[in-house]
Amino acid sequence: MTPIRRDLLPDSATVDGAGRLSVGGCDVLDLAAEFGTPLFVYDEEHLRARCRQAVAGFPGGVAYATKAFLCGAMAQLAYEEGMDLDVATGGELQIALHAGVPAARLIFHGNNKSPLELQMALDAGVKYVVVDNFDEMDRLEELAAGRPAISVLVRVNPAVEAHTHEYLQTGVADSKFGFALEGGVAAEAVARVRASAVMNFVGVHAHIGSQVYATSSFAKTLEVLAGFAADSRAEELSIGGGLGVAYVGDEQAPSISDWAATVAEAAKSLGVTARITAEPGRSIVASAAVTAYSVGVIKRIDGVRTYVAVDGGMSDNPRPVLYGSGYEAFLARSTDADRELPVRVVGKHCESGDVIVAEAMIPQDTAVGDVLITPVTGAYGHSMGSNYNMVLRPPVVFVRDGAARLVVRRETYADLLARDLSG
Repeated sequence: MTPIRRDLLPDSATVDGAGRLSVGGCDVLDLAAEFGTPLFVYDEEHLRARCRQAVAGFPGGVAYATKAFLCGAMAQLAYEEGMDLDVATGGELQIALHAGVPAARLIFHGNNKSPLELQMALDAGVKYVVVDNFDEMDRLEELAAGRPAISVLVRVNPAVEAHTHEYLQTGVADSKFGFALEGGVAAEAVARVRASAVMNFVGVHAHIGSQVYATSSFAKTLEVLAGFAADSRAEELSIGGGLGVAYVGDEQAPSISDWAATVAEAAKSLGVTARITAEPGRSIVASAAVTAYSVGVIKRIDGVRTYVAVDGGMSDNPRPVLYGSGYEAFLARSTDADRELPVRVVGKHCESGDVIVAEAMIPQDTAVGDVLITPVTGAYGHSMGSNYNMVLRPPVVFVRDGAARLVVRRETYADLLARDLSG
C-alpha cells in the first residue's frame, strides 16, 4: 500500500530526508520521548486556520462545538479567532469560563439540562440557551423568575436524514433532540417562548447529524426550515454543525468554505432574511491532530492475522468501537514508507473489541518500540476518553513554530486515587 496521504496530516506536517514526521516544526519522535505515549499532538496554526475559515464563511456568526475537543487552550484559541463557543454541559461551561471566554460568547445546548446546569447558565449570563423540550421550558420559567429575560433559540427537528452512521443522525423524526416540525410541535414551542416573561425568542436551531459529507444535506435543511423561520419571525437560523472530514485514504470531504458557500447560496435562493449561523466542531479540530502510540506487542497468528498492540486504545479513541470508524496508521520514523504489512492495531484494554484500526497497513519492518501514528484524531478522542481499566488519560500538546506547549498534562495514579474515598 502507498504511503499515508499527506492531506490526512495536519497542515504544518513535514517529513525530513530520513522519513521522520514533524508537526508544527516539532519532531514527533522527540515529542513522544519528551511527553511519553499515548500523546495527542495538535497543530495550533491548523486550528486557527479552520477557525478563521468558519468565521469568514458565516458572517452571521459561528460557534465552535466544544464537544469535539475541549480544554482551556482550545477554548481560548477559538475565542481569540472570533468564534462563540457551544457548550452542552455544566462541565463544558466551567472549562470555557475558566479559560476566560466571556459568558456572553457562550451558547448553552443539551437535551436534558439539569436545574443546576440551567442555574449555572443563568448566573453566568450566557448568550443563548438552546431550548430542546417543554420540560426544560418549565425549569427555565421557575429558575429565571424575576430575572431579565434569557435569549433562547428553539431547537427544531427538521426530519432531514443525513447520510451518516445511525448514532450520528440527530435530525431524523425518531430523535431525542428538538421539537418536531411536523405536527406543529415546533410552532407550539415558539409560541410558548414568545408568551413567556423569562424567555426572549431569538431564532431557531437545527442539527441534522455528524460526519455529513454532502453539503446538499444542509441546503435541504434550510429548504425545510425557511418557511418556518419566516413564519416565526426568527432573527437567527442556525444550521448547526456536523460537516464531515476524511479519515482514510479513499474518503474526500468538502472544506468549511465549501460548506459555507453552499449554505449561503441556499439561503439566498430561498429568500431567508434571518442571519445564518453555524456551529462546526469536528471540521475545526479533527485533522489538526495525530495520536502517537508506542508499539508494545506484535502477535502473528499463522493463517489468521497479525495483531499490533499499542499503549492506548478505546480509552483514548472510542470511535472505532462505537461507530466502526476507520483510521490509517503509519510509523513516525518512516512516514513516506510503503505500507505492505496488513495488521489489526489494538489497544491494551481487556476487550476483544478494543480495536483502533481494524484493517491497517503498516511497513514490513515495524518493530516493538516503534512510535505508531494515527492521524485525524483531533475530534472525539480526548473528549470521549475514559479511564477504562484505570488507564491514565494521555496528555495534549499544541505545537507551533518549533515549540511544543503542554496544554493538558498526563493523568497520574494519584489523580485516580484522589476521587476514591475508600482508602
